[in-house]
Parts: sequence; structure tokens; C-alpha cells
Amino acid sequence: MLSAIWGASYMLIKIGIRDFTPGMVAFLRIALGAAVLVAIAARRDALRGFRGLIGTVAVLGAIQVAGPFLLIAAGEQEISSSLAGILVTSTPLFTALLAIWVDHEERSDGSRLVGIALGVAGVVVLLGVDLGGSGNQLLGGLAVVLAGLGYAIGGLLAKHRVAAEAPIGVAAWVLTAATVLLVPVAVIGFPDTVPGLGPVGAVALLGIAGTGIAFVILYELFATIGPSRAWTLTYLAPGFAVVYGAVLLDEQITAATLAGLALILAGSYLAAEGRNPLRRRVEARGAEAAEAGSGAVPIGAELVPERVEGR
Repeated sequence: MLSAIWGASYMLIKIGIRDFTPGMVAFLRIALGAAVLVAIAARRDALRGFRGLIGTVAVLGAIQVAGPFLLIAAGEQEISSSLAGILVTSTPLFTALLAIWVDHEERSDGSRLVGIALGVAGVVVLLGVDLGGSGNQLLGGLAVVLAGLGYAIGGLLAKHRVAAEAPIGVAAWVLTAATVLLVPVAVIGFPDTVPGLGPVGAVALLGIAGTGIAFVILYELFATIGPSRAWTLTYLAPGFAVVYGAVLLDEQITAATLAGLALILAGSYLAAEGRNPLRRRVEARGAEAAEAGSGAVPIGAELVPERVEGR
């Protein structure tokens, strides 16, 4: 579900920037998402206990939300929505690379390193072949890749600094911080004319569903299965982005686009999972049988203990 929602986000951004600046699109989607999340978090009494985490929340708001959302909207001024959706799949690759230095649990070796190499090759194909003919398009593509780096850094930071807090509360405060950070950008980019109904509707849906609801799901995943596996949503999201872009926006899908997508997805899978998928299924069945009646809840091929209220 999260993949379908986020896959549509790139199409909605593309429609939104017809009448809004990238800064205004980023600000509005974050502000609307924050409104949704704050209301939900307040109802669950999940906004308390963050007094000592103001700095962390502000940093997350900048590097995982405000920065990436602004970069993606700016990048889509030069590249297609489907290509933007594909390039964001660089996130698991960055997570695996960063984990070499900062996270022993997420550290890559063996087939994971092969996955990183494949994923990087896919990014090179997209940037060097698919966008090689235009300097502006190349810069747009690099902006989206940089957004993927921000997502990866934010995921690791969230895992180590706010994993003990209620995920919905974290998401609400992070989006609130990002909204405040983007106020100056929004003021500068305020439209001179009344935007059309299409861009207004696209940005509204982008904020409520593509940001508010999506972040509820994302932070729940961070708290239960960790950032590398949480970002496996990117295996499906680019597929949705390509379909939405081709069918609804009449975007051209080239052979280089599909080749880059295949390399990045294969590399991201290996980088995040690090082992043969068939072997994982066999081991998972054995673990499930061993844990039968223990109260554990299977999530994918993992066995995650029953969640405690507030986690």
C-alpha cells in the first residue's frame, strides 16, 4: 500500500509544479501531512516526551523531509515523474553504504556489496545514458539521487535516536519541524496567479495521502523492522511510478530506463536482504514453526515480537 501511495506521489508532484514552485509544492505537502499526523498523534496521546529530542527532530525534519521533498520537486522540473520515482530507489543503496561506518546491524558484506555495485551501475545508466544528452536533466536527476541520500541518513538517525518513541509522534513532530523550516521558501515561491484546480487537487492529495498517511506507515516500519528493510518498499514504488507516468502523463519509457530500473531494484534487494530469497523463505518457515504458539508476529520473512503499546 505504501508503495502504491508513494509511487503516485511523483505524478502528483509533476502536476503540482505546473502552477506551483518546487518550494511551494514541498511546503504545502508537508504542512498538510503534518496537520494529518498531529491530529492522529494528539488523539493517541503520542506527542509527549520529545522535549529532549528537539535537536534530533529538527535535523530529521531537514534531512529526511524538507530537503528531499524540495530536491525531488526541483528535479521533476527537468526529468519525468517515472524517472524520479526510479532514482529514489537509490535509498537502500545509500543506507547500505552508510551502514559500513555507522551501523553494525545494517552493515553490508558478501552479496550485499554486490547489490550495492549493481545499484550504483543502475544509477549510472539512468544518469549517463537516459539523461546524458541534457545538462539540466542531469542536474535534475542528481537532485533526486541526493534526496535518496537524505532519506537514508534520516532512516539511520531515526533508528538510533527516536526508535524508543511512538512512531506516529515522531512523524508528527518531524513533519512539523520540516514545515517551519520551509516557510521562507514558501513565501519566496508564493504564486502570482491563482493555480488551476488540477495542481491544487494534486498537491492536496500529495499532502494528505502521499505524506500524512504514508509517514504513519513508514515510521511504523522503521520501529519494527529497521530502515534497510523498511525501504524495501522501493522495490514496488518505482513500478507504480512508471505505470502512473506512462498511462496518465504519457511519459516516454526507454530501454535505458527499464535497464536502470532492473539494476537498481536487483541491487537494492541484495543490499537490503543480503542473501538468496529462496533460502530466506525456507529459513523463515522453519523459524515460524519453531515459534508456533510463542506470540510472535511474522512480518515478511522476519519474526518480530508482539509490539508493546507506544512503540
